[in-house]
Amino acid sequence: MAMAATEIEAMIRAALPDAVVTMTDLAGDDNHWAAHVVSAAFAGKPRVAQHKLVYAALGGRMGGQLHALQLTTAVPN
Repeated sequence: MAMAATEIEAMIRAALPDAVVTMTDLAGDDNHWAAHVVSAAFAGKPRVAQHKLVYAALGGRMGGQLHALQLTTAVPN
């Protein structure tokens, strides 16, 4: 079962309320997404820790309901 961009974005924003999330459907199938997430919560954290915060927000749906997510993270300017 595929996940809609709005659902993914809502889950990320629930965990990281200040997040600015930009979603791109990579294959046109609601199953292969790219997400660019900007949040102050990432400040001072290595990239791996930033990605873990986002994956935690998705509550274990990676590899199941959410098949693929190309993730980039950043702190606000």
